[in-house]
Amino acid sequence: MKKNQMVLTVAFVVTMGILMPELAHAGLESSLTSIKSKLTVVIMPLLSVIGVCIAGISFFTGNPNSKQHIFYAILGTIIGFGAQSIVDFIAQTVR
Repeated sequence: MKKNQMVLTVAFVVTMGILMPELAHAGLESSLTSIKSKLTVVIMPLLSVIGVCIAGISFFTGNPNSKQHIFYAILGTIIGFGAQSIVDFIAQTVR
């Protein structure tokens, strides 16, 4: 179990280093802005597209819960592609 945990930890650190290399040379505020940007512009839309693909596979394989999967995938896509707008709206409301 410890070997698997070590491998997962190293994989996580390497992945974060690849996705956000500018964190090593940045201040706190720019780091947080960079993380927000990566999450809302890259990761959320990518996860939404993956969710739609999985829901489509569920539909074509005849899963009885496929309508629910499609509904959740569409809801996730709306949130995923609208994440930047949602974050900007909340930031303007707080200020």
